[in-house]
Amino acid sequence: MDKAGIPVVTIDGPSGSGKGTISRAVAEKLGWHFLDSVALYRAGGLAASWADIDLNDDDALARCAAETAVQFVDRKGDDPLVFVNGVESSSDLRTELAGATASAIAAVPAVREALVDKQRSFRQAPGLVADGRDMGTVIFPDAVLKVFLTASAEERAERRYKQLKQKGFEVTLSALLREILARDARDAERPVAPLKPASDAILIDTTGIGIDEVVDRVLALVPKNPS
Repeated sequence: MDKAGIPVVTIDGPSGSGKGTISRAVAEKLGWHFLDSVALYRAGGLAASWADIDLNDDDALARCAAETAVQFVDRKGDDPLVFVNGVESSSDLRTELAGATASAIAAVPAVREALVDKQRSFRQAPGLVADGRDMGTVIFPDAVLKVFLTASAEERAERRYKQLKQKGFEVTLSALLREILARDARDAERPVAPLKPASDAILIDTTGIGIDEVVDRVLALVPKNPS
């Protein structure tokens, strides 16, 4: 099948909006592949730190992002394991430092360009659910369904706080809220592929709504014959 005929559902939104959890659940329900595009940026940032690359060296960051090998290994009922250049790095990628680094390098046009083809390579039959910040606007503009999830900054910080505490990280709610607000500003104001809904995206505010309900809402929007 021509890749252009493989259906894609994009789920974009800011950090903590629930897009990762929702996207994985939707992909599982549909029996489709799943792309965590943010993990690719986090992996690129982690690899750059291993190589001691200056975050102001755009060319070196772009080369590192293009050359970094990222492998996802699915685990039933849990987050997938993520291998970066062959090293199991799931925990490292979930830290706030990794998130902040990913947001910083994502603002570099050369890095974004280097990762375009890598992200599009995940488009495989029978379909793909792609989670990120510019999936519907830049990477898969022909997606059969584009969803943009939102939630209040306070709720997103609370969700992230609970998630990280459950995983054993020492964090404070106030620090997470500051970081989320700063990341929102960086993502929305970057000159290339800023965080914003596609013109034809459907917005869903997840504030106060359970995961199952949001998943059901998204599934109800998927075209019956999406190819």
